[in-house]
Amino acid sequence: MKVLGVIPARYSSGRMPGKPLADIEGKPMIWWVYQSAVQCQLLSEVVVATDDERIYKTCEDLSMNVIMTGNHDTPTSRLYEVSQNIDADLYLMLMGDEPLVDYKSFSLIIPSNTEYLESYYVAVLTNKLMKPAEVIDYSNQKCVSNSKGDILLISRSPIPYPKGSFDFDYEKVTGVQIFTKTALTFYNNTKKSELEIAEENDLMRFVENGIKVKAIRSDYKTISVDTPKDLELVRRIIKERKIYDKK
Repeated sequence: MKVLGVIPARYSSGRMPGKPLADIEGKPMIWWVYQSAVQCQLLSEVVVATDDERIYKTCEDLSMNVIMTGNHDTPTSRLYEVSQNIDADLYLMLMGDEPLVDYKSFSLIIPSNTEYLESYYVAVLTNKLMKPAEVIDYSNQKCVSNSKGDILLISRSPIPYPKGSFDFDYEKVTGVQIFTKTALTFYNNTKKSELEIAEENDLMRFVENGIKVKAIRSDYKTISVDTPKDLELVRRIIKERKIYDKK
């Protein structure tokens, strides 16, 4: 079974232009994502997919496997283009703005059997939100699932609303997601859905069209860098890890 790791990266961003190249301890952010991914023996190959010459050149200079794509408005759309040029059974997508991603979490989302390979297999790792501030932060995209772990809804609002009980966990979707080629083809051939547009989360394109999206809880915490404040937090964490590793 061939599993391709893909890190979509674009330079433009509404809040943080150029964030894949943001410096963290002397290396660009995307380098930290790549270095974690290449340690995973379950991945046959890891590649950065970008439409920006600056990102492409930086990756080349750092001996990172990188390819140029066309312009895309979603990372999953970019992943689809990669799937048309590099054949694999599964495509593991890792967001280029999550430099704390731990490759050991990938085993949770990569299926151990091959029964899904010809079907619409889509899954995403989720993290439990621990603080009220995380729950109300709209950059954390919360999800609710049924008893089988299939996502019912992804929203930037706090869901579910605790009217009758507080006896549940809030979960957010992370940037670690996996797809079969069949699922990516469905995505490409299907127009954007209403909730996808409203919430700006394209996994809802599958959910709204009856395609199951598995939510798989992970204890490996990750942080999506969406603001300068997030970047400073990640810099501090990585610096502390480097100091600890030297002891």
